[in-house]
Amino acid sequence: MEQYLGLVESVLREGTYKPNRTGVDTLSTFSQHYEVDLQEGFPLLTTKKMDGFRWDSMIHELLWYLSGEEHVRNLREKTGIWDEWADEEGHLDTAYGRFWRRYPVPEEGLPGESWPDDDHRWMNDDERTFDQVQYAVDQLQENPQSRRIVVNAWHPANAAVSTLPPCHYTFVLNVQGDRLNLHLTQRSGDVALGIPFNVAAYALLATVIARQTGLEVGSFAHTVVDAHVYCGDGERGEWYRDTLDELQERVAAVDDRDGFLAVRDWLTREAPGDNEGDMDHVPNLLTQLSREPNERPELRVDADSLADLTYEDVGVEGYDPHPGLSFGVAE
Repeated sequence: MEQYLGLVESVLREGTYKPNRTGVDTLSTFSQHYEVDLQEGFPLLTTKKMDGFRWDSMIHELLWYLSGEEHVRNLREKTGIWDEWADEEGHLDTAYGRFWRRYPVPEEGLPGESWPDDDHRWMNDDERTFDQVQYAVDQLQENPQSRRIVVNAWHPANAAVSTLPPCHYTFVLNVQGDRLNLHLTQRSGDVALGIPFNVAAYALLATVIARQTGLEVGSFAHTVVDAHVYCGDGERGEWYRDTLDELQERVAAVDDRDGFLAVRDWLTREAPGDNEGDMDHVPNLLTQLSREPNERPELRVDADSLADLTYEDVGVEGYDPHPGLSFGVAE
């Protein structure tokens, strides 16, 4: 997918050296944006392999979001993607789906505020919470021209004390003609690992919602406030700090895909250490930049609504990726 490769190149060419809470340093940029027309195929990356367990993890994670569960006990049976941030019983102090399906509503607001009554159709019966996903689907069916179809996973008070507040924290559904478009805003995006999953998951979500509401799927748009590439810790991270200008000059001078391999080979020779645990993502991202994207696969969805969606309902046809690449997880 050319849009993704453009994001990778932009971060490598323009990024600033930025240490962070994980202890693994990054090359970071502010406010990256791109759009993908979902009519042209499903945006599952072909410049690295994303099927097998990677695909399984993405589908099970999205289904977990849609369940509204606040724990990962069921998700643990399929993938360990959230285990690091859950307690021994599987509870999380934040969760995307909990707020998607069960956003907390105050018993009494401040003077002048309006809040739904307990028996309002989008309020959950057994708790004072609001089902944002059902609200969005109903609005698309009843008032598709609305500019207020927003689903939000960010609660400021929760985020202030949470172990890991949501990264991809809000999405907006917007209809143009008969096409349903989805815009995702992300406060923080791991370019190598997280963003490819985010693109695929929200493209799938848009496709199912479009089918449920009788619309054609349109575009996926993505804004990432802090788009970053992890570049290693300790001596290796500091090397990027001291050598960033030269790296960026070399990337900027590339005039064909093979040129990115030359930059990668130079980096591999010059950077200290052996990149233990693949925590420096730059070399393998340069490998991806050297690869010609293949045709996007076609998405197969056998469910007609979010409520009916299961793992077995989703697949891709015609997926022809380049070999897989390893990227370490900064926690």
